[in-house]
Amino acid sequence: MAKSIQILSTKKLSSVQKQELVKAGFEVTEADFIQTENKPFEIKNLNDNLIFTSQNAVHSVLSQPNWEDLKSKNVFCVGLKTKILLSESGFNVVAYTGYASDLAEIITLIYRTESYTFFSGNLRRETLPKALKDADVKFNEIQVYDTSLTPQKIKTSVEAILFFSPSGVESYLKENTIKKETCFCIGETTAQALEKITKNIIIADQQSVEDVIEDVINEYK
Repeated sequence: MAKSIQILSTKKLSSVQKQELVKAGFEVTEADFIQTENKPFEIKNLNDNLIFTSQNAVHSVLSQPNWEDLKSKNVFCVGLKTKILLSESGFNVVAYTGYASDLAEIITLIYRTESYTFFSGNLRRETLPKALKDADVKFNEIQVYDTSLTPQKIKTSVEAILFFSPSGVESYLKENTIKKETCFCIGETTAQALEKITKNIIIADQQSVEDVIEDVINEYK
């Protein structure tokens, strides 16, 4: 890389993650464009199986004093990191997928007669609840965390932007525009939020921050 390339991460990276980029010759600007906060809730009226579509929901449930009572229930989840977090906390994960639409398909085709409690956030998408409703699957939903947008104006000129959620895209676009920058996205759902804005999109093979970083490094070798 002849000159250092300026990139923006729309969430603050860990020191290890940032170091990977710096070591590869990038200049990294980083800012949190969304904030998540655990929401008080009661663990009651739960169905036989639990659904998690994010690590945020798992962290919120694990912050409850009586969360260990839930370990007798089977779990369905979205995301490898969510699955690892659940497994390491002692939960039995029956199925996990990369996307909510794929999880909905597995549940409605194979586990349709079971009942579910979906631990969600306030900005969750309709994909999963709609699919379960349409297939007459018995489920209820408990909101366990809130996501709020924290838009800010970025004055540094950058060549690439790293996005990690549709909410992050929405927040960024409130104060900034996308012109020729390459947008690196953690997954398809995040990329969909950018489709009408730009064609310069690269989607990570696996939904992890590390994979996004790998794509950035490979793109500018």
